[in-house]
Amino acid sequence: MSDGLHPMAPHHLPSFISGPSEGDPLYVIVTLIVLAGVVGLGVLFFTLHSLPERMGHKKLQFEIVAVLGLLSLFTHIHAFWVAALLLALIDLPDFVSPLKRMAAALEKLTGIPPSEDAPTDADGDHDAPPKAAPEPPPVALAPAATPSTGA
Repeated sequence: MSDGLHPMAPHHLPSFISGPSEGDPLYVIVTLIVLAGVVGLGVLFFTLHSLPERMGHKKLQFEIVAVLGLLSLFTHIHAFWVAALLLALIDLPDFVSPLKRMAAALEKLTGIPPSEDAPTDADGDHDAPPKAAPEPPPVALAPAATPSTGA
């Protein structure tokens, strides 16, 4: 067997055509480009997919946003992702803190010891009213001079 060109083959073959016993560099290059493209698109997809969670990670509704993101990832229903994105963009009002403060105040009025999750002041008091300035100590009057009885 001869490694030369076939007699019927043209003598001006392009450079990307390899010989019968050589590797194919064009195939290797295209394979690497396709693999890099698939990995790059996967990273872009997952980065875009986690956008609502990254936007709402310090908000009250973070758990709901995370669950909606997972549902959209596994079910391929994109409405869940849109709902998670909209929910991450909206600031929900805080209804829980005033209710906890009211409950702590009622517990204090009724004499029930405050629970562990009750809001505390800077001093550690559970929902205590602001302290007034301390009263000065009472001024002691000097004993009156008593006339001495001389004997």
